[in-house]
Amino acid sequence: MIDWRSCWISPTAPAKSKKHGAKGYHDDEEDYIVEGLKPLDAILFPILAGVVLIGLYKLINWLEDPDIINKILGAYFSVMSLASLGKLLADTLHMATGFIFPNVWRAKDGTLYYIDAEKKGQFRSAPGSEERVLDETQNTPFAGHRPRVNDLYWERCKLFTEHWTIRFSIHGLFNENLRIKLNDMFGVVVAFGATIIYYTTDSVLLSNAVGYAFSYVGIIMMSPITFTTGSAVLFGLFFYDIYMVFYTPYMVTVATKLDVPIKLVFQGPKNASMLGLGDIVIPGIFIGLSLRFDHYLSYHRQRKLVPVELETETKASGELAVSTETQRMVVKPEYINPQGQWGRSMLTSILSPGATPSLKASAFLKTYFYAAVVGYLLAMVFTLAMLLIFNHAQPALLYLVPGVVFSVWLTGLVRGEVHEMWVYTEDGSLDGSDMIVEVDEDGNVTEEIKKDEHKTDGESKDDAKAIEGTKTGEVSETKAKEAVDRLQASEAPDAGKPPNPNRA
Repeated sequence: MIDWRSCWISPTAPAKSKKHGAKGYHDDEEDYIVEGLKPLDAILFPILAGVVLIGLYKLINWLEDPDIINKILGAYFSVMSLASLGKLLADTLHMATGFIFPNVWRAKDGTLYYIDAEKKGQFRSAPGSEERVLDETQNTPFAGHRPRVNDLYWERCKLFTEHWTIRFSIHGLFNENLRIKLNDMFGVVVAFGATIIYYTTDSVLLSNAVGYAFSYVGIIMMSPITFTTGSAVLFGLFFYDIYMVFYTPYMVTVATKLDVPIKLVFQGPKNASMLGLGDIVIPGIFIGLSLRFDHYLSYHRQRKLVPVELETETKASGELAVSTETQRMVVKPEYINPQGQWGRSMLTSILSPGATPSLKASAFLKTYFYAAVVGYLLAMVFTLAMLLIFNHAQPALLYLVPGVVFSVWLTGLVRGEVHEMWVYTEDGSLDGSDMIVEVDEDGNVTEEIKKDEHKTDGESKDDAKAIEGTKTGEVSETKAKEAVDRLQASEAPDAGKPPNPNRA
């Protein structure tokens, strides 16, 4: 299970607070502190993993009693499992809330109903019409034609869908605001109870649940930044996994001796099979990268080239001459947060993907994501087949890494988008404002024009107004171009949040 909400956040910078009312702010959006993997990690990951694995193996043999290590690691994993399981449960509750209290749903006759918790009513729009009319017969926060309900249900709807602000403050030390929803608190409470039960009963079911939670958070918290880095990291661990399983006793011994949630256990009638969490997380971060690339392409294809006039002043024989040249300005579409649309998309069906701006934003093509998932599933089936045929532990990454990586790169090759995959990065360099570019005869962008001028804060506001004015026809394109040049010169990623390559 992949957190769709996490897939829109840049993995290269720590998240900071955002001000309400700021441009681009979305109530449902979350920022995550994500570790961006670099090419050096392709070398460090296998080395560090090998050191830890061999260290645990030697420690188990030296102590001759793995229970001691299990208790030590259990104390550590008890804290980590509480945070991971809390996150998984909270996001699961968020998804369920979207089904119970949606803001839009589609009736059998094709009519769309928009639920407004503030006005405590539902507004309908007929197919092909954007006009919304209050439906007096629908006085419920639920989807479907139901009897009238009292205000208590509307209050519960607001309770589960609105954000809460928790303030942590110690005078002179720190003052932090944490924005959460009620489901986040429920998730932590349930996770706390599940963690206590797990460490008192050693339940295999709860162990697997904690393992899923670790995998879920691991995919959220790591990203390879580029496809080349991701491919290098995966193939580095690909060779590590082969060596440790086939040529050493380290991997099998540690996996069978330690009773900690670092693996998933599937109990059969006679014996059990295990799948290491690394076999989920490592391919999973590449699958997440593919999904974010799909999202980037959806916005990249919506860019528009607006003609602007460039003025150049030259002095010849003491006289000032002004020449004009027509160039193009890349205007990016407005970013709309697509997070948390599971329930709404199901209740409107695929026939109404544009019922709301958020639903339309979440309905982008996910070609590379599906290719990566299919590659993973086929490789996992092949892994299980090899396990049954040879009756010997198999290094899952031996099959999973080629299955995921090759499926994505082959998709890019077939679609003619290998260049886009090669240059795609999540380091923030693709995140910029509208800019002036040069285009060829076919209308393809060949070069970005950048300036080295600087501006004050006051000039920045004037420039922003000038660019917005050229889009509405209120400001001449020449003045807008001058504003774009100044903006592009000192453009830096937003200091209030991590730079997002998918954001327009």
